[in-house]
Amino acid sequence: MQPLVEAMAEGLRPHLAVPFAIFGHSLGAWVGFDLVRLLRRQYGLSPVWLFVSARRAPHLPNPLVPMHQLPEAQFVRELDRRYNAIPDVIRNDREMLDLYLPIIRADLAVLETYSWTDDDPLDCPISVFGGLQDTGVPGEALEAWRMHTARHFELVMFAGDHFFHQSARAEVVQLIGDTLQAGLTQPTV
Repeated sequence: MQPLVEAMAEGLRPHLAVPFAIFGHSLGAWVGFDLVRLLRRQYGLSPVWLFVSARRAPHLPNPLVPMHQLPEAQFVRELDRRYNAIPDVIRNDREMLDLYLPIIRADLAVLETYSWTDDDPLDCPISVFGGLQDTGVPGEALEAWRMHTARHFELVMFAGDHFFHQSARAEVVQLIGDTLQAGLTQPTV
């Protein structure tokens, strides 16, 4: 995770002289969180808001058995069971599946080998989004993000599974826009 976050920070840094927000879904939630911590530590920068989605708070232990090293057939079954993650158009096309699976396996390797390190709470608000039918990321695991901010915290649940942000895209985008507009005009404590 660290090399990824460092590369992102270096690439983004020239563009962060204006107010900015970070959004991360699933693995991206932890990437965004670690990016914000690195920006604070190395550059004294902080986003106006951090939005995280469909990922338990990073300090919580992983309740699931790691799957990134499973043989392909088991890996595909477990992806379906946990995330409903392979669209039929990919599953039914061997060439596409051969391109898709190594990418997902690499993402899961980063996720499943993530090492939490304690640090001070962030000085930006955090909004956490979850799917009501996401059995892998229950509300309590999302609520646990509260300890990672010294500012405003909110948890919003949407209808849907781990990929609720696709079926509820308009609502998620609207909420982020409204939150940022309100936060920039009326700072939230």
